[in-house]
Amino acid sequence: MVTIEKQDANSSVWRTLIILSSLGLIVLFDETMILPAIPDFIHNFNISYSTSSWLLSAYIIAAAVVTPIGGKLSDIYGKKKILLIVMAVYIAGVLAGRFATNIEFMLAARAAQGVGMAAFPIAFGIIREVFPEKKFAMAQTIFGSMFPAGAVIGLVGGAAIIQNFGWRATFLAVLPVAIALWLIIVKFVRVQSPITMAANNPSNDQTIDIKGTIALAATIILFLTGITFIESNGADSWYQIAALFAASGASLAAFIAIEKRTHSPLLDFKLMKNKNFLPPTIILMLTFLSIFMVYLTVPVMVRSPEPLGFGGNALAVASVQLPFMVVFMIGTIMSGFVLNRVKNTKLALIGTAISTTGFFILLMFHSTESMVSVGLTILAAGLSLSITGGFNVILVSVPMQMTGIALGMTLLLNLVGMSVGPVFAGILQQMYQGTVEGVEGQFPTQDAYNLIFITAAVVSLASFALALAVSRRKAVPAIAHEGTPKADEKR
Repeated sequence: MVTIEKQDANSSVWRTLIILSSLGLIVLFDETMILPAIPDFIHNFNISYSTSSWLLSAYIIAAAVVTPIGGKLSDIYGKKKILLIVMAVYIAGVLAGRFATNIEFMLAARAAQGVGMAAFPIAFGIIREVFPEKKFAMAQTIFGSMFPAGAVIGLVGGAAIIQNFGWRATFLAVLPVAIALWLIIVKFVRVQSPITMAANNPSNDQTIDIKGTIALAATIILFLTGITFIESNGADSWYQIAALFAASGASLAAFIAIEKRTHSPLLDFKLMKNKNFLPPTIILMLTFLSIFMVYLTVPVMVRSPEPLGFGGNALAVASVQLPFMVVFMIGTIMSGFVLNRVKNTKLALIGTAISTTGFFILLMFHSTESMVSVGLTILAAGLSLSITGGFNVILVSVPMQMTGIALGMTLLLNLVGMSVGPVFAGILQQMYQGTVEGVEGQFPTQDAYNLIFITAAVVSLASFALALAVSRRKAVPAIAHEGTPKADEKR
């Protein structure tokens, strides 16, 4: 009888992992499926290239704002309940995307879809609760691998749908799957109640930093809006830009003041002073900033008419970016095994070196689709190593009881980098444009692409320099309890 109960419990645990891992497939499918359609959005909504960058930034900013709130609410009211609410908002955003008729409506829909990113830490928390310690590493690998897998499926599937049925059909494709997953979670996922969790962890802080969250959101949005307005040529625009940057600075000052006073801050400034935490966090933020500059650029380059682009369609975008996604997926899985043989700081150093090489290859050789694909493939290899190494440095560099806070702060700053990258790329595409004889409209020129790639390369070079400094620094043990390996022993 006991054996049967253990088998049922084991089956329930693995079923929960499969169900929650499907979130990565769906949400990352949604994030990447619109990439091939960015030129269509520019044409259909009659928007500038700089404005089109907000299709990614709105999604990411919403994720940055909601993720820490969602995590805290899940601790207070229960992970399953908040997970279902987050998914419901995401589903509403997907449905709204189908009926968007202007850029304002679409950006609101994309922001609602970005809320879905908050499901990941909540789902990971559920998996952490239900899985035994010995099997958790395997569960973490499976859960993490679904993100790049979803990106691969989204890129290929989205391109095929866009090419044959238009971009609106992409939202209809993911909608029934998201609803079905919501219903499956309702019926089959079992987690501890918040009352039980509170009993197990009586010190759990149940306050939410709403003021800090609003101040952070205002800082990011005002800053990115100011960057977007830089391409304007009117004399009055510079006053608006100055006002936006000033307001962003004021919001940042307010955010810092709030975080220093609040009991449960989004960013723990004491942790930020940790010399083993801050550098790898900045490395990851710069890595995501640089890669997301290219993320927005490649679909525009492929679909712009010759000679300014490659004159391809949505399927051509998928074929160029598919090697990047596949190598990133494989590299993410394999880097976990490599980490057992190579120090985490050295892995981050190797990864940033490879990524920087990939950016310079893109800068020097992007005259054909195959050359761009090769550059992206090299980028993917470096990206998978630097992310794995960087996150592991953070994990072993902070006390065990602060792991959750450290990862939350790292994710938040990574999302900031992801939101800034596309805006920079969109600005450069808007500032340097040309025309093609016989084709209506203006398109980014080679000057725009060169500046984007060199900017991304310089940012990546900065991350490499920081990784080099980290690799030379002697680690300070963060976990020194009796019988527990020290941080530098893990390295």
